[in-house]
Amino acid sequence: MRSRAGRTALIVVGVVALLVGVVFAGQGANLIPGSSMTGDRTWLYIGLALALVGVVLLVLGVRRRKDGS
Repeated sequence: MRSRAGRTALIVVGVVALLVGVVFAGQGANLIPGSSMTGDRTWLYIGLALALVGVVLLVLGVRRRKDGS
């Protein structure tokens, strides 16, 4: 990603995906009660996958190019 705006967008989307994924995984693992998702393993797996996508986007957004910019 070359532009500053593009990198910022990756970071913002990555943080949101990571946070939503952690909440989904917590509900799926029955750690966060109060939802129809609570205790449903499907949401645990969806949350873990979403959190992983968030981490990848964060790494891509934070990573610096080799030419020093």
